[in-house]
Amino acid sequence: MYEAIKHSHVEVNGVRLHLAEQGEGPLVLLLHGFPESWYSWRHQFAPLAEAGYRVVAPDQRGYARSAQPEAVDAYTLLHLVGDVTALIGALGAERAVVVGHDWGAPVAWATAALRPDLVRGVAGLSVPPLPLGGPPPLTAARENFGEGFYQIYFQEPGRADAELAADIRTSLRRILCGIQPDGKPRAWIVPEGKKLLDTLPEPERLPDWLTEADLDAFEADYATHGERAFTGGLNWYRNLDRNAELLAAFTGATVDVPALYVAGEQDLVNAMVPPEALAYLLGRLPQLRGHVRLPDTGHWTQQERPAEVTGALLDFLRSLD
Repeated sequence: MYEAIKHSHVEVNGVRLHLAEQGEGPLVLLLHGFPESWYSWRHQFAPLAEAGYRVVAPDQRGYARSAQPEAVDAYTLLHLVGDVTALIGALGAERAVVVGHDWGAPVAWATAALRPDLVRGVAGLSVPPLPLGGPPPLTAARENFGEGFYQIYFQEPGRADAELAADIRTSLRRILCGIQPDGKPRAWIVPEGKKLLDTLPEPERLPDWLTEADLDAFEADYATHGERAFTGGLNWYRNLDRNAELLAAFTGATVDVPALYVAGEQDLVNAMVPPEALAYLLGRLPQLRGHVRLPDTGHWTQQERPAEVTGALLDFLRSLD
């Protein structure tokens, strides 16, 4: 099914990125989240390519088969947007549709907000268009969820890195299967005295959307960086407050290109973004063309509901042509 996907590398902004690519036509960039890789879009490649699009999914800066800069502050949102904008040019395109899931969504939204000249349309999965600039987000996270909130837990360099890298496959399996074991949205909290994986039950069996072969692929990607397997992705979280400071000039900016938002009704993000906050955030999208809510769907949107997500993306893409 995936034989037609081509793999290559390109250097942008001094960072060597691994790319997975299929198809010809208008460029569609697919940006993964944490802890994933290009492979999280495995179900979308063929249908989008068959519909006449050039589909490119990078391993983003610090992840999987892409290079991992050493410095923590090399992973700001401005660096990540810079990678996307440079990638559009490196691929010989003038503009692209940018689609992101989880952490890939803030990168997609920010790219569209800061460089609308390069973005024909933007789609975010799971994470809505969070404000650029504004108060330091970790302060609010501490007030709302406490010191055990996973984004706070990730701040200490080396701690979560070592815990997750000790057994890459187990970490991936337990995160992908365990952050919502009963299907109820709730914030990921690590109680005092516990370690990260103590909060994630070992699944009795894999969910229908995840196979051992899928875990093989993710594990192989993450093993590229050995004991730093998760450090690049964790460094994205370590720049949350820095992002707000660097983007202060863009506080209140809207995303002024055609937009789509897709989210699962059981996504844990719903526990962090209540309905009234979501309505405010979607108000930042004056050209919102679709808001798709997927029942019985958790955080791993395009993997859990590939047909529905692909269908929503194709409808959105056709609306741009």
